[in-house]
Amino acid sequence: MKRGLLVLAAMGTIGMLAVQPVRANMDLAKQKGCMACHAVDKKLVGPSYKDVAAKYKGQKDAEAKMIEKVKKGGSGVWGQVPMPPNASTVSDADIKTLVQWVLKQ
Repeated sequence: MKRGLLVLAAMGTIGMLAVQPVRANMDLAKQKGCMACHAVDKKLVGPSYKDVAAKYKGQKDAEAKMIEKVKKGGSGVWGQVPMPPNASTVSDADIKTLVQWVLKQ
């Protein structure tokens, strides 16, 4: 019985560790203002993160392309509403973290 409880406790701990980066990156997206225009699973002003991940799926240079797009901003890819540049308000490390998180959606 004790062994079963230990296994369950270990599985719960592993599960919590797996959820932490997802939650942390969602919090980072909120902190940096990304969620004002984007949502994980629905279009707001900009595309959903799931739609972005689907568009770039399988592209070897997806991360680099998205990092540049987040830094410099742009328009025309997802419609006429421009995405503002974020290089002056979000660090390169945070942009990379956010892009990697979006690509996992």
